Amino acid sequence: MLLKFKSKKTQLLVKYTVILFFSFVSACSISLILSPNQLAPGGVTGLSIIVNHYTGLSTGALYFLINVPIMVIGIWKFGAGFFVSNIVAIIAHSIFVDLLAPIGPITTDPVLAALFGGAISAISLGMIFKVGSSSGGTDVVVRLLKLKFPHIETGRLFLVLNVFVVALSAIAFKNITVAMYAGIAVFVSSHVMDLVLYGRDGAKLLFIISSHEQEIALRLLEEIGTGVTYVNGVGAYTSQDKKIIMCVLKKQNLPKAQNIVRNVDSSVFMIVSSASEVLGEGYKSPYQENL
Repeated sequence: MLLKFKSKKTQLLVKYTVILFFSFVSACSISLILSPNQLAPGGVTGLSIIVNHYTGLSTGALYFLINVPIMVIGIWKFGAGFFVSNIVAIIAHSIFVDLLAPIGPITTDPVLAALFGGAISAISLGMIFKVGSSSGGTDVVVRLLKLKFPHIETGRLFLVLNVFVVALSAIAFKNITVAMYAGIAVFVSSHVMDLVLYGRDGAKLLFIISSHEQEIALRLLEEIGTGVTYVNGVGAYTSQDKKIIMCVLKKQNLPKAQNIVRNVDSSVFMIVSSASEVLGEGYKSPYQENL
């Protein structure tokens, strides 16, 4: 969760301020960038843009109508508390989209529209997610899928679901080029959303096997400030007890750590692997909601 205020009223005030603000920002990306360029960036938003093209009904109104059955399922699975903040986000988003539509596009360049439209939309939805809400639509579907597949990152689930809508837009607009630009928007949105939700969580997991483990551990602690843990091991060939150093490093600290280790022991054995998610001090809170 993004909110850590002690007062319940303050938490609610900040939460709904975030929801309203980023609903407006998301609406800007739809009405001023994506929709005028016929870019359907997947999800309910993309479906609304496609239906608007054929019926002339406002995109905001269509967004609300399509969300109604989805929200019913959301209430059933997540409870009435889920409904309140989400319906606020959906109504606000729908109203903002229609209010901003008459302004027209701020760019007609399809590449800029795909890049900025996808990024702005992802930042907005990601921030709404972080306060424990969503703007309905695919967000709710993704939350349902996260119950079944918690190991799959949110942005990846959005990507899979949105590919279908992008393919549908190619048929609806009879323009494969436009659909390809929409695909760029979806790709950008997927990666930006994971960045917003998970941050640059990627780190390096380093295992060090050396006869100078104490000197190496001390230098890592003093010169980099990273945590160091000894793991007891036994050499299979020598049957000798060994202390293996295990530490998690920010990516930018890895080269310095490797230089320290090599300077102490030129015959060291190191294993470096990627840690896609790290929970604990200096990284993401272990109590943060699994989005």
